[in-house]
Amino acid sequence: MPLYRAETISQYHANCGLPSPVHPLVSVARFEDMRLERTVRLKSLQNGFYLMGLKRDAGVMMKYGRQAYDFDEGLMFFTAPGQTYTIELQDDAQTRGWVLMVHPDFLYGTPLAEGIHRYEYFGYAVHEALHLSDREEEIILSIIDNIRREFAGNLDEFSQDIVVTQLTGLLNYAERFYRRQFLTRKKENHALIARLEEAVFAYFRTGDLARVGLPSVQEVAGKLHVSPGYLSEVLRMVTGHGAQDYLHARLIDRAKADLAGGAHTVSEVAYGLGFRHPQSFSKFFKAKTGQSPSAFRGEFN
Repeated sequence: MPLYRAETISQYHANCGLPSPVHPLVSVARFEDMRLERTVRLKSLQNGFYLMGLKRDAGVMMKYGRQAYDFDEGLMFFTAPGQTYTIELQDDAQTRGWVLMVHPDFLYGTPLAEGIHRYEYFGYAVHEALHLSDREEEIILSIIDNIRREFAGNLDEFSQDIVVTQLTGLLNYAERFYRRQFLTRKKENHALIARLEEAVFAYFRTGDLARVGLPSVQEVAGKLHVSPGYLSEVLRMVTGHGAQDYLHARLIDRAKADLAGGAHTVSEVAYGLGFRHPQSFSKFFKAKTGQSPSAFRGEFN
């Protein structure tokens, strides 16, 4: 599969058959104006700048990192410099919408230069694109249009501050809308947690716990076919705790059950839970429960 790299926004414009950008570090373009190479249906893309797309697609599939995006109706997606995303074009693919490109150099000297990293949807952690209501889409489009009009006029010493302010507003709205998206998918979220519980308990039953220890968040998420960040976000929304906290809580539950049973020593329980050293288990147990394994066990004897 070919990899199309665009280190600069000018390169991206050229690759898409667009005129040269008005500004080399910021650009707004319509997907309808792009002349994409249709002979290559499956392609990977990588940019040297931030890209925010608002798209309505027919016949287009997309993957961000290794996760499939659920392209459906109006939605947004976000990529950061150096990240790879893959698109697959169908014969009748039609793309409408806008794409906003911002090079990191444009943000230097502004609070957003560092602040942009706090928006998690720029990472591979988020496995789904942002779906928008009609009202939400209007808000995003109005901000994109403000940025477009700023660069359509005469640029001056105020232009950077104005665009950065608009961009910050867009990113904050997107974060709000992502939160709303998680909250409105409670039924799906609870179903995911039910699958998580079954996967973890099945892991405990296999005996792998004693052999290789507690699985990582990445391993569990992979079995559920979601990204680690998405799994943690769902758990935080529903339970108030992340995926790592969830796994540790299940391990403590198992430890308590084994200790209360009284059939094994503390060392045997530790080894059975995958700890190489009983001291490490004792330290972990006390940090999570406030008491030592021996003290907890003493309550049942």
